[in-house]
Amino acid sequence: VQLQASGGGLVQPGGSLRLSCAASGITLANYAIGWFRQAPGRKREGVSSIYGSDGKTYYDDSVKGRFTISKDNEKNTVYLQMNSLGPEDTAVYHCAARRAASLIVPVEMWYDKWGQGTQVTVSS
Repeated sequence: VQLQASGGGLVQPGGSLRLSCAASGITLANYAIGWFRQAPGRKREGVSSIYGSDGKTYYDDSVKGRFTISKDNEKNTVYLQMNSLGPEDTAVYHCAARRAASLIVPVEMWYDKWGQGTQVTVSS
């Protein structure tokens, strides 16, 4: 199983980025995929998650209304569209997977497959 996060970069406050999580070795429809982030000196926190079969989603309050998670089962890829970014969104973003029968909220200990992260920096 491999999860590859990409799409990070440097963006000005108020800007947007779209992260991608390309999964291989799994069938997306049988998994929950979560996005997590870790800022320097802070614990990793769950941002959003999606269930690969029915597309149900979850958002942490800190990103609700700004971030949108989506999936493309044909491409085995999950996306995180991030709008209205602020300095508080600066972090390394990771995607993770867990075989599941329904949506799993993004709690770190509940996900068992992790990919390398992608850096998101929001700064003027």
